[in-house]
Amino acid sequence: MKAFVTGGAGFIGSNLVDALIARGDTVEVLDDLSTGKASNLEGALAAGAVLHEADLRDGERLAELVAAAAPDVVFHLAAQIDVRRAVADPGFDAQVNVGGTINVLEAARRAGVARIVNSSTGGAIYGDAPVIPTPEDHPAAPMAPYGQSKQAAEGYLGLYARLYGLSAVSLRYANVYGPRQDPHGEGGVVAIFCGRLAEGGTPVAFGDGLQTRDYVYVGDVVAANLAAADSDWEGACNVGTGTETTVVELADALRAFGNGTPFELSYAPARTGEIQRSAVDPALAGEVLGWRAQVGLAEGLERTLATVRA
Repeated sequence: MKAFVTGGAGFIGSNLVDALIARGDTVEVLDDLSTGKASNLEGALAAGAVLHEADLRDGERLAELVAAAAPDVVFHLAAQIDVRRAVADPGFDAQVNVGGTINVLEAARRAGVARIVNSSTGGAIYGDAPVIPTPEDHPAAPMAPYGQSKQAAEGYLGLYARLYGLSAVSLRYANVYGPRQDPHGEGGVVAIFCGRLAEGGTPVAFGDGLQTRDYVYVGDVVAANLAAADSDWEGACNVGTGTETTVVELADALRAFGNGTPFELSYAPARTGEIQRSAVDPALAGEVLGWRAQVGLAEGLERTLATVRA
């Protein structure tokens, strides 16, 4: 298979590129390296992957690269993911997440790409949902521009399906963690806590530490992307465990790997607009993609911490 991966030098994207290369696929990557790192792709580049340093907002350049690559599938992971920056500059957030997605869709349409696998978000789109774990048909209620832009991007995928028959699926991730994670926004709490544990620092909880998230290991997210590419199912699909974990429980779980190192939470004021509870219902992914999370939190944290300590 020929694959084109936007955001392929980032945390999730580079793990996906590694998996594609490992199974023998031809891979081209687009990344502006503003948050992604070329070093994340060292092994993949040595094995034949190609990196194009370009901006997702440059529609003509993107279209040229996709046309030349002639991929069977585009994995669209490039995004503005910093919730704090989205709140401070919602226009920029929309330029990247909405305008950039439109550029991907146009490039794919013009090149006759058969399939698009779009990386979206669960918790940020659903907001403070009363139903936990939250299914895909729950009303959207984003609490930040980031979630709103991701919801809008999904709408454009649906539009291109209706207008042009473009086959696309949006994977609504829970809180992804694992090797190569950068501490951007609330999704980086595992990376931050692992760093604090490795350095002997103190983890910080905002508010009472009882807010919950659904932590899904990056290897499982990669598997979901591969399954989605092989499927012809269209629409939005949650990718998570369906299990809530509090910040307090996360710190407790990491403490077990500290070899007796003190790892007690300190507390800071709650952040305005933070979602109190979040977990996505993964049942649909099991039905339409044959996917479910395989890596438990303890195992995933151990793997992640091992890379931080290396």
